[in-house]
Amino acid sequence: QVTLVESGGGLVQPGGSLRLSCLASGNIFNINRMGWYRQAPGKERELVAGITSGGSTNYADSVKGRFTISRDNAKSMVYLQMNSLKPEDTAVYYCNAEVTTYSSRTGDYWGQGTQVTVSS
Repeated sequence: QVTLVESGGGLVQPGGSLRLSCLASGNIFNINRMGWYRQAPGKERELVAGITSGGSTNYADSVKGRFTISRDNAKSMVYLQMNSLKPEDTAVYYCNAEVTTYSSRTGDYWGQGTQVTVSS
């Protein structure tokens, strides 16, 4: 069993910053890629940023230059630093990880989501 728990969401004014954190725990042998997705009301879930175990990153065009993804492999955590936030960044943000367990099974896991609201 693998669990992902996000934290750090909230209400922020346009132009402000937030830092999301996600902790992975459970029967983890190795965490491969990790990422952040978001889903706004009435829209499909979309990839915001991803990071491999080696530290290679990719970003949605809409957040490039404003968001930074990072991870701490020793702590099994991934972070999303969000700067210059815009109202269109409002969404539920989900942590995602591809995990290989000690029973040699590889699967895709999701957190429960954290709400980010950008509004004045």
